[in-house]
Amino acid sequence: MLVYIKDITNVDSSKICIADNIEGWYIPGYWSPDNKKLNCSQLVTLTDYVIWLLDIETSEMVKVIPSEDKMQKGRFTVGPWSPDGKGFYVISDLEREFANLAFYDIDKSKLEWILTPRYDIELADLSSGGTLLAWTENIDGYSSTFIKNLDNGQTEEITNLSSIGVIEDLKLSPNGNRIGIMMTTPASLSDIYVIDINMNNEKEEYKNKKRKSSVQKISHSFLANIPENILIRPELIKYKSFDGLEISALLYKPKEERYRVVDNKATKFGAILSIHGGATAQERPSYDYSGLYQYLLNNRLVVITPNFRGSTGYGKSFEKKIYHDWGGDELQDLEYAIKWLKSQDWIDANRIGVFGASFGGFATLSCITRLSQYNWNAAVDIVGPSNLVTFAKAVPEHWKRFMGELVGDPEKEEDFLKERSPITYVDLISPTTSLLVIQGANNPRVVKNESDKIVERLKGKNMDIEYMVFEDEGHGFTKYSNLVKALKRSAEFLVKKLSI
Repeated sequence: MLVYIKDITNVDSSKICIADNIEGWYIPGYWSPDNKKLNCSQLVTLTDYVIWLLDIETSEMVKVIPSEDKMQKGRFTVGPWSPDGKGFYVISDLEREFANLAFYDIDKSKLEWILTPRYDIELADLSSGGTLLAWTENIDGYSSTFIKNLDNGQTEEITNLSSIGVIEDLKLSPNGNRIGIMMTTPASLSDIYVIDINMNNEKEEYKNKKRKSSVQKISHSFLANIPENILIRPELIKYKSFDGLEISALLYKPKEERYRVVDNKATKFGAILSIHGGATAQERPSYDYSGLYQYLLNNRLVVITPNFRGSTGYGKSFEKKIYHDWGGDELQDLEYAIKWLKSQDWIDANRIGVFGASFGGFATLSCITRLSQYNWNAAVDIVGPSNLVTFAKAVPEHWKRFMGELVGDPEKEEDFLKERSPITYVDLISPTTSLLVIQGANNPRVVKNESDKIVERLKGKNMDIEYMVFEDEGHGFTKYSNLVKALKRSAEFLVKKLSI
């Protein structure tokens, strides 16, 4: 992906392409105070980034991180410049377990660490005068927001923004008295909020305390006139996996009054294991899948969404546990999520389903084949690979350079990848399992053949299987009408198969 810049004050000016002769995926950053330089990051591999500086006057691109004499690898997100233009902030996990905040001094050609919490810093911004810094931390998936006065070192957490949802963007006002954010929650789509912090006028006796600032919601994107107070927010739970590793999960449970009473007894809930994609991603408290979870909850189904090993947000070591181990230990993490569910006296162990897209689709197929003893009633696989050998061979060329590290080498490790592939175990699927497979015909990442083959095998066994192919889609959905159609069918399918 290339980035272009253009002087919008001069209609006759030509646009400049950033690094048009250097391959890569470029992400533009911030202008220097004098508007003569632009910082940007380049994605090289999944865990390897580079930071460049573009000189607007000379059109020269200079790589600044990592330096040419150091073989350092890490993720880098560029941040705002200091008011004097001597450097800029960087969010990075370079030689660290979590993504922390550093300052890159141009004259020293050096990163100086500023904030080093035991959580990932995701967003950061600086007031125009350079006195106030604001940032967010990913704490068990929720965004927590902090502010720091750089003149006196005073740091505070804005408590009424904690444990609500996921902040997707953050911007300080020029005077540092307000923060604008974009946030999504489990009960609402992305909306804009303004937080009045007025930190500069704070009385001395209130300093260094947690702050409850004034929060104003200025957009209302939620549709269909559904009151937020009837929608359900998840509970954060933790359970131990097979090796004692602690796994975090979000548990969505229907309200107690939604129990269906039969013969004066409250019936138990059916449940769905929802598996995120990635595999290196994170299940977070947001309005996922256009409200699918809320629909399932309203139909008296529980949803559990674990952040199995390999998920982001819990440190690099935790994330790397899934490298070259797809269908390995993380499958046992998913199995222990089901064991946890089945141990709850409000769960009907005979009504269990599984849902996932991309890697989550692969894991869904792994569950119903390799964990078939749990007698899954229903499964929904959206664009998931079924054969890791053919999947690794067919990915786009720019992916192939890191497939060996993440999944495996299809030429040298064919037997290993076959052993981890769901299609190897199709004969183990319970005859009571119903499967919905959804695929895009133009999918470049998980090609259509991945779904074709497993559907063909299962149809030959007279399985209850439904196959939806979108001829005008790829890996996911670009057309809203197709997204609605796919999720509507997924919801109806799961409710029908798992309801009493």
